[in-house]
Amino acid sequence: MTIDDLLRYAVDQEASDLHLKPMRPPLLRIKGKLVPIATEPLSPDTLRKLIEGMLPERLKRQLDEQCAVDFGHSVAGISRFRASVFVQRGTLAVVFRRVPFEFPTLEDWGLPDILASFATLQQGLVLIVGPTGSGKSSTLAALMRLIVDARTDHLVTIEDPIEYLLKDSAGAVTQREVGTDTPSFQAALRNALRQDPDIIMVGEMRDLPTIQTVLTAAETGHLVFSTMHTNSAAQTIDRIIDLFPEGSHRQIRQQLANVLQGIVSMKLVERADGVGLVAAVEVLTQTPRVAKLIAEGTLEALEEEIESSVVYHRMQSMNQSLAALVLHGVVTREVALATSTRPGDLDLMLRKILYAADARTDEEGDGMAQPLSDFSKIQELQEIKKLYDEMQERVRQDLQDKDLEIERLREALSDREGRPAAPDEAALRAENERLGRQIALVRQEYEAKIDRLNARIRELSASSAPAAAAAGEADKKGFFRR
Repeated sequence: MTIDDLLRYAVDQEASDLHLKPMRPPLLRIKGKLVPIATEPLSPDTLRKLIEGMLPERLKRQLDEQCAVDFGHSVAGISRFRASVFVQRGTLAVVFRRVPFEFPTLEDWGLPDILASFATLQQGLVLIVGPTGSGKSSTLAALMRLIVDARTDHLVTIEDPIEYLLKDSAGAVTQREVGTDTPSFQAALRNALRQDPDIIMVGEMRDLPTIQTVLTAAETGHLVFSTMHTNSAAQTIDRIIDLFPEGSHRQIRQQLANVLQGIVSMKLVERADGVGLVAAVEVLTQTPRVAKLIAEGTLEALEEEIESSVVYHRMQSMNQSLAALVLHGVVTREVALATSTRPGDLDLMLRKILYAADARTDEEGDGMAQPLSDFSKIQELQEIKKLYDEMQERVRQDLQDKDLEIERLREALSDREGRPAAPDEAALRAENERLGRQIALVRQEYEAKIDRLNARIRELSASSAPAAAAAGEADKKGFFRR
């Protein structure tokens, strides 16, 4: 069995990764878990022959010099793969990550709508961050395809290796691979500035020279996208600043405050139905307040600013995204708490929302708005529910006041029935009838208002039904389904 045969089998099994290491059978990552193939373990000599048989001389020399090499590999008609060959315990091993020829859009991924707005920017820096295997590359590729399809601009990508293949559409695409088309990220970035680019995509900001050149490109009026291996927006900013000498930290904070347009932090979380993984997404966008916090270095306040800007700026924290997934029933509460870096805060957030939900009627409603990880939709419905509850309370209070007035009038009439009829008794009865009619009108008015609020809530929920149905179909396939 050749490596290409193993890769075809991995695609047939809908695996996202293939691991080959000595003295173990080949391992497939399916739905986030490593599963061995029912075959004999691979000996070190067999594995070395398989690996060296697919490496050109240039990559063999690099492997001998650096003990590791990354490259792209295609199986005709099946898929592309990102391969990483490395030395462990004196023997060779390799990991293949599947990179499909065709990849879903941002809508297919079920990501928050705010991400699409990054494709309309004219300049600045946008970062997609997260741990390995969190969907950074696929999300970045979806953004690049959106740009190429919608804008008549020149996109230059610098990757190691090239993963998703992009085709010219409304715009033009130039894709350069480190090691094949250029010696390094830094050299490719310097050259890219002379190639009339409008948008530059850097596969990963790995070192200080690359970060310096990326910041310079963003400062000179280009729109730059890149990725980093960090877990949150605040940690990303902190990591970038720490890579520079301490004496230049103030200058770098000011640079970031000026050029940073957004940070998207991603984590893949196991679905409650067990059919794969779903993305939880933290979103930071540029605002005057965010720029001030970055320039002053008060990053500890960044999380609070994100959580308080859900409705107006469409930001959201990782905890808010996890809460949205739990409330949609996509992720279990236990998995969300295990994923969160601040499980205590997430638990408190869920308790507040769920207790408020328990106080409502048990009538079954329509599905929540899509996408599933977008907390702003839940925030919007919470605001409507708050207004609805306040209106109901005012109606109850008004009706209670009218009932007390009716009771007072009845008692007055009862007292008069035992006495001789007074000259104003007829007027009193007429007033009683008038108040009764007024109360009936007030009841009708408030019942109509409640009906309109209920209709509005159903309308907001029902408007997401087509998207929910599409998401249901998308859940059955796609790169996130492991």
